[in-house]
Amino acid sequence: MAAANMKSVKLRIKSIQNTMQITKAMELVASSKLRRAKERAEASAPYFSALRQTLSNIAAENTDYTSVYARENQSERHCYILIAGDRGMAGGYNANLFRTFEAESKGKDFVVLPLGKKAEDYVAQKKLSRLEGEKLLVATVHVSDCYAIARQICTLFRSGAFGHVSLVYTDFVSLMKQEPGATCLLPLADFKDEACEICGKEGEEKKKAQNLILYEPSAEEVFDAIVPEYLAGLLYSAVASSLASEYAARRTAMEAATDNAGEMIDKLSLYYNRARQASITQEITEIVGGAEGSNG
Repeated sequence: MAAANMKSVKLRIKSIQNTMQITKAMELVASSKLRRAKERAEASAPYFSALRQTLSNIAAENTDYTSVYARENQSERHCYILIAGDRGMAGGYNANLFRTFEAESKGKDFVVLPLGKKAEDYVAQKKLSRLEGEKLLVATVHVSDCYAIARQICTLFRSGAFGHVSLVYTDFVSLMKQEPGATCLLPLADFKDEACEICGKEGEEKKKAQNLILYEPSAEEVFDAIVPEYLAGLLYSAVASSLASEYAARRTAMEAATDNAGEMIDKLSLYYNRARQASITQEITEIVGGAEGSNG
């Protein structure tokens, strides 16, 4: 190997070592943030599940949709709350979420409320209709922000700006598994469709519909009071789950990148050392050959 090529290999090894230091540091940072985010996601998961189950039960067991939040809306326009990441370098985390969103929104008239830097960039790049509001990073979203968003959504829903509200986010299943998905939030009539799909048995669904729940002072007043609270709770839980998913995906991606960099360094080092040994052997052979020629 020529000296210039050997120098090039050494520079390549040094460059990969520098990259590996960066990916390792990012892996450690993601791991540190993941611990806190995981705890928050796990703490909010039961609340999310309880809210979802309660609304599904109400949808399956009630037929008297008097509240504007409960009955079918005449507007076919959808509002999607899209929760993506704040940064890249997280494997397919953002790309998978956007594919889910595109499949969910295909053929529909919709407006998007993006949360997260990557969601904002995606909406701008695709030139999608955006719901006006503050641009928030997922990592900085607080409970108060969720309540503000919920109030905005409810006000616009009541005014007829859109007739359906859905949440597109990534569910934190485990450290190694994160699942992007979409779930309906409003109106409650949409929950009835979900409940039917889950039940899968028309007879059983009819039996549930007969078991009505009574509300005091009235179903309408109860729903009008609790829906903003319900939306804020679900949104906060989804943000917590999405943030944990992003950190988990980034940690996995950076761990894989660090491992790959290590393998590349090992291969290049082996190649460099063999070439260096061959070069030294050749030089020794030439020296010996030259000495023998002089003696002869």
